[in-house]
Amino acid sequence: MNNFSSDSSPQVQIDQVASQGNVDLILNDAAIKRVKEGLAAASDRSVRQTIETVLHQLSSIDQQHSEPRVDSHIRRCVVRSLIHALFKVKLQNREKIPQQPAILAINHLHHIDPLLLLAELPTQPYYYILGDARTLYNKWWKRLILNFAGGVIPLERIWKEESAVIAAAQAGQKDLQELATAIEKTVHPGGDIQTLRQIDRIVQAILTRGDSLILFPEGKLGTTEGKIHPLKRGTVIYALRSGVPIVPIVLIGTYDLFLRKELTIKIGEPLYFPSTTRPKRQEIDVALAKLQQELVALLPTDYQEPQGIKLLRYFLNHILW
Repeated sequence: MNNFSSDSSPQVQIDQVASQGNVDLILNDAAIKRVKEGLAAASDRSVRQTIETVLHQLSSIDQQHSEPRVDSHIRRCVVRSLIHALFKVKLQNREKIPQQPAILAINHLHHIDPLLLLAELPTQPYYYILGDARTLYNKWWKRLILNFAGGVIPLERIWKEESAVIAAAQAGQKDLQELATAIEKTVHPGGDIQTLRQIDRIVQAILTRGDSLILFPEGKLGTTEGKIHPLKRGTVIYALRSGVPIVPIVLIGTYDLFLRKELTIKIGEPLYFPSTTRPKRQEIDVALAKLQQELVALLPTDYQEPQGIKLLRYFLNHILW
C-alpha cells in the first residue's frame, strides 16, 4: 500500500478490483493482514484526531499564515543523516529542479521514497507531500515525527486490498463478508466531494504561497524496477490550474532495500503547460501523456538487482509499513 500518491482532485478515481482474477491475485495472507491493520488504524481515535487536526491547520494557510512545521534545513539535515547512514545515494541533474514553485512527479516503488527525496532536494521552496493518512499515522512514533516535521497532506481513501475484500464478499466469498462489512462501516473512502475540495484548496494554497509539492501520480506502489503504472490525472490538473511546472523524476533501486545499496534519483526537464482555471479533458490528457512519456524515458531499460549478501533486507523493507 503506498504512503504517498496523488489523484485527489474532484476527478479522483478510487481503484477498484473488479475481476475475480484480481481478487484471487491480491487476497493472500499478507493482504488480509494489511486490511486488518488498516481497520485498526481507521478505528484508532489518535489517528482520527491527528488527521482532523492536520487538515484543519492546512486549511487555514495562505500567504501570511502557515501551519506548524519544522525548518526545511533541519528537516533535510535529519532525514539526510538517516538516509546516508543506510544507503548510497546518487543524484543526477539536480540543477533541473526550478527554484520557483513546482510539482515533482515521481514513480513510486517503496515507502521510503519520500524520505529519500527530502534528503536530497533543495530546502527552498518548501516541499509538501500528499500521503495516505492511515499509513502515515498508524503508529505512535510516526505521528510523533510527522507532527514535529510537518509538510504532509494526509489523504483519506480506501485501499486496493480493502476494495478487493469488498469485491470478493460481493462475489459470494462468505469468509470475507464480516471483514467487508467492517471496512464499509469504518473506513473513510475519501471520495466525497467535500473532502476532495478541501484537499484541492489546500494544494492550491500551498502552490500560490510559493511552496512546492511532491506527488506520486501512479496512485499506488510499483511492482517492478524500470516500469510504471498508468498515471492518474490529479498531478496534471493541479499543474494546469496553478500554472506551475511539473518536474518528472524517477527513483531507481528502491523496490528492494538492503544496507548500503545504491539508490538513484534521476531528474528530467521541467514540463510547462498553459495555465487554465478549468482544464478541459483534452488538455488534461495531452499533459498526462507527456508526463508519462517523460517518466518512461528516464527509467532504466536494463536494471539488474545487485547480487551478494543483503544486510537488514527484511527490516528496511518493512520498517515504514
